[in-house]
Amino acid sequence: MAGDRKRSGRADRKEMPFLEHLEELRGLLLQSALAIVFLACGAWFFSERALDYLVEPVGTLVFLGPADAFTLRVKVALLLGFLASLPFVLHKVWGFVAPGLFEGEKRAISLTVAGSTVLFLGGAAFGFFVFVPIAVRFLLGFATETLRPMISASSYFSFVAKMLLAFGIVFQLPLVVVILTYFGLLQPEWLLRQWRYAIVLIACVAAVLTPPDVASQVLMGLPVVALYFLSVALSFAIRRARRREKERSDDEEAADADDESEDEAEAEDEAEGGADGDEERGDGEPAPGGQAE
Repeated sequence: MAGDRKRSGRADRKEMPFLEHLEELRGLLLQSALAIVFLACGAWFFSERALDYLVEPVGTLVFLGPADAFTLRVKVALLLGFLASLPFVLHKVWGFVAPGLFEGEKRAISLTVAGSTVLFLGGAAFGFFVFVPIAVRFLLGFATETLRPMISASSYFSFVAKMLLAFGIVFQLPLVVVILTYFGLLQPEWLLRQWRYAIVLIACVAAVLTPPDVASQVLMGLPVVALYFLSVALSFAIRRARRREKERSDDEEAADADDESEDEAEAEDEAEGGADGDEERGDGEPAPGGQAE
């Protein structure tokens, strides 16, 4: 019965015609787009304040085209609208995907999505509140009397967006390691042995993703190195948990096997006892010839 309940949603999803799937997907995309636009319109009234906070490390920005200031405010409003509508969008996406999954798959995907979201937001927050202000001040420190910074609003917004995206992606490292360890594709001992190569690789990636200065690379590399060793610790913990789970499963299977063997032995004893009783009753009955005499 439990297995039927677990599969009922999947069976219903499979029975839906293909065109109904497309219609449901179209409705999902339309509702998500409307939610983003609606919340972006509300975020427009807060976009100027958000821009002031965003520009604080630089001080003043310039725009090179007549529509640049308006375009930048629209981008900020859309970004705020997207972030505000993210719970609604994820809820709709989950409602579309969940009926086609088993209970175990639902649990695994929900935990993965929740962990990935928290790590991405944590990485983006670290990039915005820690990395971007320090990196911008460091880079602007190279200005001289003959080299004055004149940063355009569009280029600065693009720089900040790239850094937030980069940190959000890099902070997914613990989740990737946990998933690979859970499926037995990665061993924590191997990660621990390769830590030197990992640091070199992290430095190379930081050099590619960050501006060409040592401070920015160090600011991005140090947290990633810390995440690497955190991933090693999580990998050991996941493997121990998997081993305990396997041992518990083996014990349950052994207990079930013992119960089955005991039941079979009892059934055999009962069968043998019944056969012995029949034989005794057969020995005690008088022969038909004796009755005739």
